Amino acid sequence: MDNKAEVREYLMSRRAKLSPELAGIPAGPNRRVSGLRRSEVAMLAGVSVEYYSKLERGAIAGASASVLDAISSALQLDDTERAHLLDLARAADGIPTSGRPRRRTTINPATRPSLQWTLNAITDGIAFVRNAHQDLLATNELGRAFYSPVIGDGGRTPNLARFQFLDPASRDFYPDWELFAEMCVGVMRAEAGRDPHDKNLQDLVGELSTRSEVFRRLWGAHDVRTHGTGTKRFNHPIVGEVTFAYEELAITAEPGHVLLVYTAEPGSPSAERLRLLASWEASHSPAALRND
Repeated sequence: MDNKAEVREYLMSRRAKLSPELAGIPAGPNRRVSGLRRSEVAMLAGVSVEYYSKLERGAIAGASASVLDAISSALQLDDTERAHLLDLARAADGIPTSGRPRRRTTINPATRPSLQWTLNAITDGIAFVRNAHQDLLATNELGRAFYSPVIGDGGRTPNLARFQFLDPASRDFYPDWELFAEMCVGVMRAEAGRDPHDKNLQDLVGELSTRSEVFRRLWGAHDVRTHGTGTKRFNHPIVGEVTFAYEELAITAEPGHVLLVYTAEPGSPSAERLRLLASWEASHSPAALRND
């Protein structure tokens, strides 16, 4: 795949973020850039300036793992950034990240009964499945109640990125809106590097870039991240502000799909509000409404 522009912009953005002081080299007088020069990256990586310049022009196909590792170390890339550079190199070589193409299917894998049973078995936390496009594919009961502002009244598949950047309600739902926006775009950037042939993801990026100036700016920064684990704050319209710990689990049967689980610290106000949300969901479920 010809991803030279992507490689060029990514390497240039990483070089611009690393100052000489952080790299441990003298800045020198009459410096016109705040980040490193190409020659300085080449020196730190132990490659010629000509070779590094070739890589930064996007000609990364055929670069060895040792060279990519040296460039990653010179630019002080973290684990996620290193993985993204490797993904870009694999894409340039025409090699899928997983070693095999992702399965293309028009069937929503989250409709698989055993996966929904797994979600339903999680009763004390919020559990949901999303794909690489940030589509919210399936939830447990608490998840449906929690993500009611995102799910809305139905229609098209709820999408976390569209909600984040195009729905004004997201500003209330996410108290740390700017942080969530950076996280969302960083995860999407990493996914785009892993599967550059994903037309649905390309279309989503195009839509959001056209309709959201913030998304367009963050996408242009070329920052990447993985979700993994951490904590998040939300302001839910039913129970108010809550803080959850989250764990992201890869669904190995469906490459590109993940299971996310939000839980509250036992005995905390958020745990009590989660119980209130569960009670609200139980009273507003279709079965409860039919019995009224």
